This record gives sequence, C-alpha cells and structure tokens, in this order.
Amino acid sequence: MRDQALLAELEPTGAHLLERHLATAKEWFPHEMVPWSRGSDFAEGEPFDPDAAPLAGAVRSALTVNLLTEDNLPHYLRTIVKHFGSKDVWREWYGRWTAEEGRHSMVIRDYLTVTRSVDLRALERARMLQVTRGVVPDPPGITDGIVYVALQELATRIAHRNTGKLLGDPAGAAVMSRVAADENLHHLYYRDLCTAALEIDPSAMVAAIDRQVRNFEMPGVGIPDFSRHARAIADAGVYDFAAHHDQILVPVVLKHWRIEQLQNLKAAAEQARERLMHHMERINTAAKRMLARRARRTAPAI
Repeated sequence: MRDQALLAELEPTGAHLLERHLATAKEWFPHEMVPWSRGSDFAEGEPFDPDAAPLAGAVRSALTVNLLTEDNLPHYLRTIVKHFGSKDVWREWYGRWTAEEGRHSMVIRDYLTVTRSVDLRALERARMLQVTRGVVPDPPGITDGIVYVALQELATRIAHRNTGKLLGDPAGAAVMSRVAADENLHHLYYRDLCTAALEIDPSAMVAAIDRQVRNFEMPGVGIPDFSRHARAIADAGVYDFAAHHDQILVPVVLKHWRIEQLQNLKAAAEQARERLMHHMERINTAAKRMLARRARRTAPAI
C-alpha cells in the first residue's frame, strides 16, 4: 500500500488519538519548575567549574545529549512533515507535538544554567554545530516513519527519566520526569497509530518494524562526540541494550504489536519477522553480557 493510501485510512485513528492525547496531556509551565534562586550571573568567558555541581561524567553526558536531542526539533519536524503531509488531522497533531516538544529544551537548559551542571559554553558550541548540520534519522516512508518514532519516543522517555534519577537533586529529577511524561504520551500516540496500521497492512508494517529495529539509532546521532557520550550513558545504565530490549522491544514489539501472533503475512514479511526475532534475541544476549560485565566491575573487592 502506498504511503498516501495508508495515511488516508489512518486519518480516523489519527483524529481519535489526538483527541485522547489532548484529554490526557496536562498543562505545565517551564519557568515554574526551574530553581531560579540557585542561579547567579556569569562573567564573560567564565570557565566551567565542575565543582559547582559535582556530577559523574556520565551524568553530564546524559544531560548534554538529552538537551541537544531536544534542540534539534526543527529538523525532526521537517522529517515528520515530509512523511505526514499537510492534511488537517496530521497538521493538528504535529503542530501540538511541536509545541509540547519545544518546552523540553527550554526547561532543561534553564535548569542546567542555574545549577551550572554542564559546561554551558561547550554546550552552546555543540548546539550550534548540531543544528547547523541538521543530521537526524530519516526513515524511508510512512510505515518506517511511524515505527521509528514509536520506538524513539519511548527510548527518549527512558533516557530522560533515568537521567533524572542520577542527578541527586529533587528539582532536576522533577524536570526530567516532567519531560519524560510528555515523551510517553507522544510514544502512545505513535504506538497506537502503528497498531492501526498493522491491521490495515500487516506485511508492510512487519517489514518496517524489522528494518527499524535492526537499524535503530537514537535521534541525537548528529550530536558532536555522540559515540563517546553514548558509551558513557550506556555504562551508567541510563540507556543501554538491556533497557532497549526489556523496556522497548519486549513490551512494544512483542506484547503490544504481537508480532509473533500476526497471520497471513506475505512471504517477504514472514522472512522479515524471522530476521527480526533473531535480531531481538541477539540484543537480549548482548544485554545479558553487558549487565554481567557491569556487575563484575561494580562488585566490591573481597
């Protein structure tokens, strides 16, 4: 089924999911969550003082990646508009999505500024470079696009929430938890849009799920030094193979989309499902090995 035909059949579901989202989403204000009284003026050229907010390097990496990921919103919107087009139901959805996502960089950056949790000059240079480049994942069509954002929004929610837990600061944890709550609602919209698409064209959707799971990459892939940050984030347990398998692939792909129970698939889709299941098992094996290594590394010496 061609993209436009699938989108046309999905329009009633998209409208229903938008209504559900608007009924569920809670109004909140970034300025009310920032501990402004902890802030102070910056001198021009003032060097970063890591002692101002003692944090592990991995936590600073997570904060940096989380914020820069949110900063790239214009390029995510560009990709979404390309795939969804300008029909009213989709324009209303991605307009609301963009407005909600825009608050995330506001509140995280203000929190980092008043708490001096990261090197803000380095952060701004990285933002300028990343947004200028505009490198973001760009799935090839609408089936791949909705699968990717369903997985990515959940991954982002997990990363934000886990980062908040490591801050040791109730104000920071509240900021990250609030952003994560938005991301979860966005995930639910796209997850259930995929569910409807699976009923319309299961073979095309299984092929898309296979491609996006096997080639999944976080939206911050264009961030300077992303690989180094990603390794630190994984080592700290903010987002790693275990989280990806246990909190995304199992609950969404296996349990919600019920990929193993789908019937009457075309031959190519059957092959895609087999490939997908094999890949998920490999991720599970890698996750178990990673957790075992981490346990050995952190075990107290006898």
